[in-house]
Amino acid sequence: MPIYEYRCPKCSAEFEELVFGDDIPECPTCGCPKSERLLSCACLHMPAPSRVGQTMTYPSSGGRSGCGGCTASSCAGCK
Repeated sequence: MPIYEYRCPKCSAEFEELVFGDDIPECPTCGCPKSERLLSCACLHMPAPSRVGQTMTYPSSGGRSGCGGCTASSCAGCK
């Protein structure tokens, strides 16, 4: 049961709603039944990088090194 973000096409109100299946919630402001689901931005927490020489390195987590899912020891090779 994910929480989605919606915008009302009638009054432009933005709201979040816990959704079951493919249900489309009505706007809590004006009651319009045709709210549009918005593309939500994910917020990922990364530990602060440490500077070693001129290379940014990130502490490993979960047995992996690099920044996130890659296996590089620094982000210099990712760019």
